Amino acid sequence: MSSQVRLSLLPRARCVFDEPVQVKVAGLRSRQMVTLRARSTDEKGVVFSSSATFRADGSGQIDLERDPSLGGTYTGVEPMGLLWSMRPDALHKRFQRTKSLNAHVVKISVHEEEEEEGDEEDRMLAEATNERLLIGDGVIRRTVREGNIRGVLFTPAGEGPFPAVLDLYTGGGLSEKRPSLLASRGFVVLTVALYGHSDMPRNIREVHLDYLEEAVEFLKKQYKVGGKGVGVISLSKSGDLALSMASYLQGVEAVVWINGCSANTILPLYYKKSQILPALMVDLSKLIPTESEAFNTKKVMNDPRAEENEATLIPVERAEGRLLFVAAEDDLNWDSKAYVDMMVERLQRHGKDNFEIVCYPGAGHYLEPPYGPYCPSSFHSVVGGPVLWGGEARSHAAAEVHLWKKIQEFFRTHLICDAD
Repeated sequence: MSSQVRLSLLPRARCVFDEPVQVKVAGLRSRQMVTLRARSTDEKGVVFSSSATFRADGSGQIDLERDPSLGGTYTGVEPMGLLWSMRPDALHKRFQRTKSLNAHVVKISVHEEEEEEGDEEDRMLAEATNERLLIGDGVIRRTVREGNIRGVLFTPAGEGPFPAVLDLYTGGGLSEKRPSLLASRGFVVLTVALYGHSDMPRNIREVHLDYLEEAVEFLKKQYKVGGKGVGVISLSKSGDLALSMASYLQGVEAVVWINGCSANTILPLYYKKSQILPALMVDLSKLIPTESEAFNTKKVMNDPRAEENEATLIPVERAEGRLLFVAAEDDLNWDSKAYVDMMVERLQRHGKDNFEIVCYPGAGHYLEPPYGPYCPSSFHSVVGGPVLWGGEARSHAAAEVHLWKKIQEFFRTHLICDAD
């Protein structure tokens, strides 16, 4: 490494996952061309990497907040482009960082192309490590095994009271990333597993709303929780569960629905030992194969408006809490925007206005906390193979930054914290 070249990560190299860092290089030759690289390994051992080529200014400096990438995994001025443009070293892999106590460690380095013939390796001029924490200072993580509930509770530092949020993860097991980050921003957050975790069954054939009701009641009783109700945040399949909670249960004051469906999907929904919603199913004959060997599944769900499927539609007009509908317009998992339109039409027909809508052109299905690697395709358990999630990396990354702030504002506005 060159002793002259300095790579800086500002304001600090150790930060929370959802915080941006400013990447700067100094000590280069005037107008020198270099390549910056980022590399990280997820908890499944998959390596993700990115690169971007820059030309230093007249004083030998590069600032990613000012200078455009001239080529690589992204181009243009994108201060966090090295992080969101990281790609896996194998096809159809989604970045896995689900355990809150494990930081996302990114090695960033500066390289100069060697001009000597026969040298295949370029010379590394400087290196720095960005440690991106999933859990902020003072946040308490507690494993929950009470009654039927299996999950993890995150409580912020400070006296509170804090708004309470139930985070519904899509799929089996648990993902702690979003709930731990929300707790780091001042929310008491409980995330629960539906199956595939601890002593729970590996798979299920139905969902019982009573379990989620138990989770709401547990969360409301927690130390530092303010207010009489809770918020619910969801994504994909868990979106319809969140809407059903708002429609059938007491105490759900605010719901964030991200790229879900307007009907109860895949698994029938039960409450108090009776089925309340049958399942809207898929027609796998509508899978569209692509050259990447990942399927386009946008038209695979049966139409919930068809007469034979109307019973699967969630009676969202029953919801008394506030609803935030978030739709990625390039979602290829299913037509999230069309489902939003259906729900808005239904709500307005019943004279309801307790909702707001945010749409993101160019974004794909998996809208998550910002600055993680964009995922164009990965394995889908229902399909049994890789599927396209949609979106374009730059637009998707920008949507995640905007949405993360919007989610926090929405919950703070509609989850009233009474100091008593």
